[in-house]
Amino acid sequence: MGTCTVVILTKNEEKHILAALDSARPCADQLLVVDSGSTDHTVALAREAGADIAFREWDEDFAAQRNFALAQATGDWILYLDADERLTPALAEKINAIKAGSLDHQYGFRRINIAFGHEFHHGAFSPDRVKRLFPRENVCWVGKVHERPECPLPVTELKEPLEHYTYDTFAQWWNKAGHYTTLWAEEAYGRGKKATAGTAAGHALMGMVKAYVLEGGFLEGSMGFVATLQHGIYTAMKYMKLAELCRKK
Repeated sequence: MGTCTVVILTKNEEKHILAALDSARPCADQLLVVDSGSTDHTVALAREAGADIAFREWDEDFAAQRNFALAQATGDWILYLDADERLTPALAEKINAIKAGSLDHQYGFRRINIAFGHEFHHGAFSPDRVKRLFPRENVCWVGKVHERPECPLPVTELKEPLEHYTYDTFAQWWNKAGHYTTLWAEEAYGRGKKATAGTAAGHALMGMVKAYVLEGGFLEGSMGFVATLQHGIYTAMKYMKLAELCRKK
């Protein structure tokens, strides 16, 4: 049977780290935490839980952080897990079965988002699929903000779910939205992408229609409507910040 390294990137994740590690333990041959300067008890808790610890200073580049983790991993397989995510028992069992096979596929997970105390199955927070399990020697990451894996192998989508315990409060969402939209705009501007206020309005409106109508956000009741508004605000913020950079040129 092959071996698997489970990687978790952290910074001040003492609230989540033990649950994340515990969920991964049934399928992990190496638990690897890559920390970027936690000032809480994250590192101590992870070390006590048996994880290997590596450090890399945070430079606003998620892909670089994941590639650094890749260089520290020892498993035949590498599984990337966020601190606020949990492998379900069914998914961990499936990963163990995959480890017994050949290193000829990458694997995508169906992610269930739990935000503001609500489990989403439609709309802006769903459907959500992420590629997270790879043969270690066949993957690298690109993209500073919304990083993505590059792997030449065919993708198999698993039905067993991954749980994502995302935002607890609107304030938490707002702070992260402000930060990530700024990073996105700067990266997009660096690629030569352009935007105007009209672009921002158009993308926001189309995104809201897609989330609420086409992706069934209305089926989530009032929380589906709120999530749709948040999606529109986030999209508008991205493109308005890009438009501001374009005007300053």
